[in-house]
Amino acid sequence: MELLYKDLTGKIIDCAITVHKLLGPGLLESAYEECLLFELNACGLSTIKQIPMPLIYKGKKLDLGYRIDLLVDEKVIIEVKAVDALNPVHLAQVMTYLKLSGCRIGLLINFNVQFLKEGIRRIIV
Repeated sequence: MELLYKDLTGKIIDCAITVHKLLGPGLLESAYEECLLFELNACGLSTIKQIPMPLIYKGKKLDLGYRIDLLVDEKVIIEVKAVDALNPVHLAQVMTYLKLSGCRIGLLINFNVQFLKEGIRRIIV
């Protein structure tokens, strides 16, 4: 599975590094999300933002306000953060989005770090 998405996630990470190099840490998540969306689209990757993610409970669709930050090529979920440190709840959030969406791979990217490689987590289910 990882090999199937290695090139795609590599391009995504390259775009995130570009954003981080130009902006650095300390901005709001929304700023990083918009700039990353710009970079991903500029690379020719089909990317949409803020996708509503309903929960199906006992056959009933519940809109609970869950939203995927970015979805790339209908395959990779990106959750953008700008926090002091990633916590287990952030990982759980991505895992929930993967489960609800049927996607198999997600990237949790925290831009509030000195070096972006310290803020990237790949999640594969």
